[in-house]
Amino acid sequence: MEQLKHECGIALVRLLKPIEYYKEKYGTWQYGLNKLYLLMEKQHNRGQEGAGVGCVSANAKPGTEYIFRERALGSGAIKEIFRKIYEKAHDIPKDSSYDTIPFCGEVYMGHLRYSTTGRSGLDYIHPFLRRNNWRSRSLMLCGNFNMTNVDEIFQQLIHQGQHPRLYSDTLMILEMMGNYLDREVQHLYELFKPKYAAGQAINKKITENVDLAHVLRRSAKNWDGGFVLCGVTGNTDMFAFRDPQGIRPAFYYYDDEIAVVASERPVIQTVMNVKLEDVHELNAGQAFIVKQNGQICLEQIQEARNVSPCSFERIYFSRGSDRDIYQERKMLGKLLLNPILKAIDNDLNNTVFSFIPNTAEVAFYGMMEGFESYLDAQKKQLVKNHTHELTEDDLERILSMKIRQEKVALKDIKLRTFIAEGDSRDELAAHVYDITYGSIKAKQDNLVVIDDSIVRGTTLKQSIINILDRLEPKKIVIVSSSPQIRYPDCYGIDMNRMDEFVAFRAAIALLKERGMQSVIDKTYQKCKAQIHLPKEEVINYVKDIYSPFTTEEISGKIAEILTPHSTKAKVQIVFQSLEGLHEACPNHRGDWYFSGDYPTPGGNKVVIHSFVQYYESKTGI
Repeated sequence: MEQLKHECGIALVRLLKPIEYYKEKYGTWQYGLNKLYLLMEKQHNRGQEGAGVGCVSANAKPGTEYIFRERALGSGAIKEIFRKIYEKAHDIPKDSSYDTIPFCGEVYMGHLRYSTTGRSGLDYIHPFLRRNNWRSRSLMLCGNFNMTNVDEIFQQLIHQGQHPRLYSDTLMILEMMGNYLDREVQHLYELFKPKYAAGQAINKKITENVDLAHVLRRSAKNWDGGFVLCGVTGNTDMFAFRDPQGIRPAFYYYDDEIAVVASERPVIQTVMNVKLEDVHELNAGQAFIVKQNGQICLEQIQEARNVSPCSFERIYFSRGSDRDIYQERKMLGKLLLNPILKAIDNDLNNTVFSFIPNTAEVAFYGMMEGFESYLDAQKKQLVKNHTHELTEDDLERILSMKIRQEKVALKDIKLRTFIAEGDSRDELAAHVYDITYGSIKAKQDNLVVIDDSIVRGTTLKQSIINILDRLEPKKIVIVSSSPQIRYPDCYGIDMNRMDEFVAFRAAIALLKERGMQSVIDKTYQKCKAQIHLPKEEVINYVKDIYSPFTTEEISGKIAEILTPHSTKAKVQIVFQSLEGLHEACPNHRGDWYFSGDYPTPGGNKVVIHSFVQYYESKTGI
C-alpha cells in the first residue's frame, strides 16, 4: 500500500557468439541490446529514480571507443536511454562494420536505481566506470546493494593511499576492486614480460589469465552488507557476485548463445522464454563468471554464513509472477485465518472481505482459500450434527453459507505532491482511494481488508480508514500479511528512521502512558555507550523498547494512532505473526525488519545509530 523506495534492479547480458551470428539468425545485431531492454523494463518496479546502461565491445580497434555508457534520471529513464542508443546506431552508415557502431558489443549491463541514502543526481546513477588504456584494467560496476560499513571501506582506501572522490559505497567498491584488478594485471605483466616481447601478445596473455575470483576475494574481504555486485572489465570478463548471507537476490541462465543475470527469476523466464528449472539462483557468497573466451564458471568467493535471504522481497518487492513467491503470498493470507476469526467474533455471516489494491491481491486469494476451507469444514460439521434427516430447508441453509467478498477499495488517483501543501494536501490525500458504494450492509457488516504491510501507516490514516468508514461498517479490520515492521533496514531498502515505523511510535507511546520513560532513557544510554565499539561487539538493545508488551498490545496502540478522530466504526489491526512468516517463506529467513535479528554485525551498528539519532532529536541533546 505505502510506496517504499527499495533495492535496485540489475541485468547482465553476455553474448557467447560473434555479432554476425545474431545478425544472421535473428536479423539484427541488436539481439543482446533488445534482451537487455526487456530485462530492464520487466524490472521497472525495482527502481524508478534513474537507470543506466553499459556496453563493452570485444572487437573495437585501437583509437576507437570500446566501452559505452548512457544514464538518465527519472521514471522514464529506461525509454530515454534506449531511444538515445538506437538513435546513435541509426546514424551510422549501413555498410559500417560492427566495431564502429556505438553500443554494439558482446557484454551489456543494465541498472535500475532507487536511492537508499538520500543522495541523488546523475553522479550516483550506475553503472560506475573506471577507464584505462589497458583494456584489462578498465572496470564497469553496478549493483543492488548497501554497505553498512562504508566508514571502514573509506578508511581502507585512504590507508591504501587513495583519495576517494565521492562518499559513495558504489564508487568506493569500484576503486577498491580497481586497485586489486590493477595489481592482478601488473602481476601478470611482470610474469609474461620476459616471454613475450610484443605488447599486444602480453596483453592477450593477461586477458586470458586474469583471475576475477581472486580479485573479488581480495576486494570483498571486509565488506558488510547486502549486495549483488555486477561487473565487466574492458576485455569483456563479466561477473555477478552475491553477498555471503544471500540477502539480496540474483538469478542466472545460460545456453550456447547467451548468458543473462537478473534480480528476479520470472523476468528471465519471460524474456528468454525458458522454464523455471532452467533459471538458477546464485548461491550466497557465490559469483557467476563469464570469461573473455565465453567460458562460464561458478566460484565460491566467500563462505556462506548466517544465510538470511530477505523475506520482505517475498512479501512486497519482487514480482508476484514468480511461482514460489505467488504461493508464499497466498500462504501469508491463508495463515491469518484464526486471528481474523477472533477479530470478527466468528461472525462470517455479517463480514465482507476485501483487499487494498494492488499489491495485496495475492494474499487476499490465499486468505479467501483459507476461509473457504474453514467454511467447508463448518458445513460438513453441521451435516454430521443433524440427528434427523435433512430437510430441503436445512440443505438450502447450509449450502447458502458463503464467504462474502467484494472489491470495496480501489485506487482512484495518483496524488501529485506539487499541487498542495499542509492541510489541503491531507484533504487531497483522503481521495487517493475510492470505495464501491453499497458493497456492504451499513451498521451490520464487519469489513475485513488485507494489505501486504504497514510501515508508516500514513495512507491508512489519511485516506483508507476514512474512505472505508463512509460505508458505515460495524467494524473495520485492517489485516497486514506481514508482521509489525519494528526495525530499520540497512541492506538496500529505504527504511532507516525509527520514528517512521508506526510500530515503534506505538511502543514509545505505551511506555510513556504507563510511566515507563526510564526504559527509553536506559535504551538510549546502552546504545550510546556502543557508538564507538567495533560493529562485531554491538548488541541490538533497541529490542528493549518492545519487550514489555505483547504483539496484541502494540497492535491495539497502532490502531489507535492510525484511526482518524471522525471514524465511527471500531477499528482493529491484525498482523501476521513471525512464526507465520517463517512458515509461509521457509527458505527466506531474513526477518530483521520484524525481529531485529540482523544477519551481519553492521546491522546492529545501524539500528543503535538510528535509535540514538531518534532520541537525541526528540530530547534536543
